[in-house]
Amino acid sequence: MESEDDQVYIRQVKIELKPRLHQDLETIGDVAKFYNRYVKDARFITRSHTTTTSKDGTLLLRKKYVYYKEGNSKVEGENRKKGLPKVACDARIAVVRKKESRRYVVSVFVEGHNHPLTSPSRVHLLRSHRGLSKVNNKVLSEQLSLVNVHKHKQFDFFGVQAGGIENIGCIQRNLYNYGRYCHQQKKGHDGDLLYMDFQNEKEKDSSFVYTIESDEEDRVKRCFWADSISRRPYSFYGDVVIFDTTYNTNRYGVIFAPFTGVNNYEQSIIFGCAFLHDGTVDSFVWLFKKFLNVMSGNVPMMIITDQYSAMTKAISEALPQSFHIYCSWHILNKFSEKLDAIKYQNYYQDFHSCIWNSSSKEEFDSRWIEITEKSGLSDNKWLQSIYEIRSSWIPSHVNHVFSTGMSSNQRAESQNFFFKSYVSEWNSLVEFMVQFKRGLIHQHHNELKEDHMNIDEKAKTVMSLDVEEHMAKVYTHKKFYKVQEQLR
Repeated sequence: MESEDDQVYIRQVKIELKPRLHQDLETIGDVAKFYNRYVKDARFITRSHTTTTSKDGTLLLRKKYVYYKEGNSKVEGENRKKGLPKVACDARIAVVRKKESRRYVVSVFVEGHNHPLTSPSRVHLLRSHRGLSKVNNKVLSEQLSLVNVHKHKQFDFFGVQAGGIENIGCIQRNLYNYGRYCHQQKKGHDGDLLYMDFQNEKEKDSSFVYTIESDEEDRVKRCFWADSISRRPYSFYGDVVIFDTTYNTNRYGVIFAPFTGVNNYEQSIIFGCAFLHDGTVDSFVWLFKKFLNVMSGNVPMMIITDQYSAMTKAISEALPQSFHIYCSWHILNKFSEKLDAIKYQNYYQDFHSCIWNSSSKEEFDSRWIEITEKSGLSDNKWLQSIYEIRSSWIPSHVNHVFSTGMSSNQRAESQNFFFKSYVSEWNSLVEFMVQFKRGLIHQHHNELKEDHMNIDEKAKTVMSLDVEEHMAKVYTHKKFYKVQEQLR
């Protein structure tokens, strides 16, 4: 009786896929492709085993492929680290190069296996039959990555496209591996790629301006750029500028520093942007001067920033005529960090109301002192520090200067959300630029939609007043309806 160990397993395959003795193929690449098609249909995995070359190493004379677990395991039982024991399977193919024809001829072909073959439902998991090899899939994966579609979502998409994940031709890990490979290809070249990207933009837009400075190791130290679409609105809406450096947008920890404003539709707009390697006074002074030069020397009436001492010093030096205030949104976000959990839960709303609902400096000061005493926080050093600079961020202390509503909490929060929607801390500089330009396209499109609506549609008047009719003609719809509500 034949034992189980003596049993031979042979999978019936299409005749055109099965190798034949003395069959010849033109190149060793053709041999590998042909045999891999066969082993996929036969439901097993192959690997390269031995290679014989000519003495000078220029010609491949003989090549053998075997079952991937061919041979005998040297380590057995619990000492094995991986569950892939060798099974001494003799399934193989060997080819030799014929001198006369220079083609490769099958000299050995063993079809039988000493082990069961993989079931049809698991063939797509076999290592030699999976991988992101299709050019279309590679390109599509790169394109989906550009619009922030994560790899696990890409895999789901490919599964739907292929009619099942078993038909994709790869597993999810292959997508992650390909993503890492693409990152490695760009490693060390990001500065050059950024320069090339700026050059391409300059060719498309003659009014695009950029400046790049490198350090002694030829790494990007700081750069500034602005295109014509971003520069043009500054002459209309550049009275108030937000300058925020708190966005975590790239894998190098390089500071992203956008100059933003608000247009007549109360939409956030971008005037120009920068990358800074450090947050020193010198870097900020350099950037503010570059910005003013590009904007024809027009100094903003107000500049709103996060609370950063180097930035404050740089503004006093480079923009002494601008009224400088701190972004209240960033300060309010620190309350949960600077107060203990119970105090924060019990008194944050009181502080919030005091900050936003005080109609005068005196009212704010009175309410603030009352809350700090009631909460037992009079000695809190951080609260004392932000109270001392209240003339630089509290609405009742800064509202005497025109701000177009940009000192509001919602404005800074919406701008922060805008950048986080398109870029991430894992972006390289060039990947950032691709994502950033996507965001600008959407921003410009939203502005065009408002333009179209305001031109195409007439604002509705309800009070039959001459002033209301006049406002309907000169105001944007959004501003008109706000004023109309106040007049009612």
